[in-house]
Amino acid sequence: MTIKKGSEYGVQRPLPVDAPLASTDGELRQLVVSSRRQGESTITVGLLGGDLCKTLGGPGSAERLYGPDAITVPVDLVIAVLDGVEVPFVAHAIVGKPFTKDSAMVMNAQWLGDLDFGPRAHPGDGLIDITTGSLGWRERRLARSRAKTGTHLPHPSLSSRRTKSETMRFDQLRPVCVDSELKVHAQTISFHVLPDAFFVVV
Repeated sequence: MTIKKGSEYGVQRPLPVDAPLASTDGELRQLVVSSRRQGESTITVGLLGGDLCKTLGGPGSAERLYGPDAITVPVDLVIAVLDGVEVPFVAHAIVGKPFTKDSAMVMNAQWLGDLDFGPRAHPGDGLIDITTGSLGWRERRLARSRAKTGTHLPHPSLSSRRTKSETMRFDQLRPVCVDSELKVHAQTISFHVLPDAFFVVV
């Protein structure tokens, strides 16, 4: 069930002993994609690291995953369609270089490394957080510094929105980095959210 404001998120439930583990967002993405290709309705994965793990407050402890303090939560999967090719992602897709012309930060997780690019992002709310806009190089340096605490927003030259879907069209191919691992190029890019598509344990 998609989380609503003020409601509890997740339940205290340990990771099944036969469930897979993921140490990065890229590993998690591959597990979820493989599960979908095999026709499995849902998959549960224990998180040992990555930006989604950080967003959910996971300490990255394998011991915790099998103990009484483990929390199991449903997570949205975002489907990016890059020039007609579906590319699911679990944490984020970054189009171009952040804060430059024709760039976009599409966040399902709150964090990208040590940068809080999605201060309002929640991986279980059925929405993606998108920030677009271009800054001069001095402003970019300042925005990147402020992004460490999520205070780069609001900004008059940046547009931030929360949505279930969006389509972007560019004049030329743009680089896209998915979950800090998969790097591709596309000119027309659309996104839509599949709520509660899989489960993770932190």
